[in-house]
Amino acid sequence: MSEILLVRHGETTWSASRRHTSYTDLELTPDGERQARALGPALAGRRFVAVLSSPRRRALLTAQLAGLTVTSTDDDLAEWNYGEYEGRTTAEIHDERSSWNVWTDGCPGGESPSEVGERLDRLLATVHPLLERGSVAIVGHAHSLRVLGARWIGLPPSAGGLLRLDTATMSVLGHEHGRRVILRWNQPPPPPPAAEGDSTARH
Repeated sequence: MSEILLVRHGETTWSASRRHTSYTDLELTPDGERQARALGPALAGRRFVAVLSSPRRRALLTAQLAGLTVTSTDDDLAEWNYGEYEGRTTAEIHDERSSWNVWTDGCPGGESPSEVGERLDRLLATVHPLLERGSVAIVGHAHSLRVLGARWIGLPPSAGGLLRLDTATMSVLGHEHGRRVILRWNQPPPPPPAAEGDSTARH
């Protein structure tokens, strides 16, 4: 049965400091590059009829380092547009708006939850016919992929707030008894095998 594999990009300086990052086109940190490479063994041997990516460099480099060949980029996979809140942390925003919640309020000068939901619905409409030929991989960002997961199972965009998604993780969307389901979510890459002859005690 065909599946949709979701990959969140590796760490950036802003993701490490929990700053909202949408249109700012950051590179991966050295740790982010290591995270992306660590995804490779879990993806090795998997075949995809298409690999779609956000056009941002952090997503494209994650795909490359993980061994995925991007077949197309799609602006609908870009991160939630945070508008005036770009580069700010939730704690900083709460100093001004204590009740603010991106999942219900959206961002001034940026996108509302319904606007993000509409473009992720468009993306799913693009992906749907591809699934008739095989599985599809999607490389993107935390909030937009969380909305995608929620919309896949018929929930409103705000339900993405219940689906935590860490850097350089994999999630899988699929079917069960004809229904759309989340098969796996926020799965980190497996740890590398211990070096041969490594007998160091671990506590």
